[in-house]
Amino acid sequence: MAIIITDECINCGACEPECPNNAIYDAGASWRFSDGTDLKGVIDFGDGNTLNAEEAQAALSDDIYYIVPDKCTECVGFHDEPQCAAVCPVDCCVDDEDVRETEEELHAKKDWLHANG
Repeated sequence: MAIIITDECINCGACEPECPNNAIYDAGASWRFSDGTDLKGVIDFGDGNTLNAEEAQAALSDDIYYIVPDKCTECVGFHDEPQCAAVCPVDCCVDDEDVRETEEELHAKKDWLHANG
């Protein structure tokens, strides 16, 4: 699964620098697959969809910090627990019930993001 930031977020920004995948963005900020990863140029998702890793994507929230689920690995392969949740002063970084991934899938995503696969 991925982690989400709930609307209890106070926009303190403590979580953003802790993410090893650069999956956390400020409210209203566009994001890129290439930010903080080894992904460059056209990336293939293996399902027939491709995307330029450097292409700006629309913000997922205009109100609070947000986590890009396609970049979140719950810190698997880096830390024992999600670092955003560990540093959040209001406990608003929680499991996303709608995005479920096994530990094996999270390791594979980490390897994909960081060219270790």
